[in-house]
Amino acid sequence: MMSALAQLSYDTEACNDSGQGEDACAIGHDGAARRALRDALGQFATGVTVVTAAGADGRPVGVTINAFASVSLAPPLLLWCLARSSGSLPVLRAAPCHAINVLGSAQLEVCRRFASRAGDRFAGIGHRPGPCGTVLIEGTLAYFICRHRSVRTVGDHVLFVVEVVAYGAAPGSPLVFHGGGFADAREPCAG
Repeated sequence: MMSALAQLSYDTEACNDSGQGEDACAIGHDGAARRALRDALGQFATGVTVVTAAGADGRPVGVTINAFASVSLAPPLLLWCLARSSGSLPVLRAAPCHAINVLGSAQLEVCRRFASRAGDRFAGIGHRPGPCGTVLIEGTLAYFICRHRSVRTVGDHVLFVVEVVAYGAAPGSPLVFHGGGFADAREPCAG
């Protein structure tokens, strides 16, 4: 049984489209309600990627993201999101191209490094220059070289719809994020 949460402080006119009743839609903005929502969202398992680019000064930037999806094959479009508070946002937004690196199950430390606020996230991480000023991380399952099609601020994130201009892939098992923990897709996720 789902518990009811505090009512939203803004209009939710389309909220009841799910047919689950009013209680399924009420989401508050206090800390406990946000944590409960985050936990519920965490039940959707995602792959883990690192978005990379080179800044105008040539220095590489990169950040871990798991808000990533395929949108279209013709034209080849992807979607990813980044928090508006991310220090990497200005460079990723301004770069003519960026790379989306899909991490394998053995790359948990790469994920953690690029999710941290460490100074040089690339120190000790195998990487090489990619096309169009991008940076490719070694050992990933796939990479997508992309250019912006649409960049929009949505809530507390910036949503990027990007066009794939080049890509590469290798076999392997992905790094998966579920319920606050990481796992190999072939093994149960641990929280």
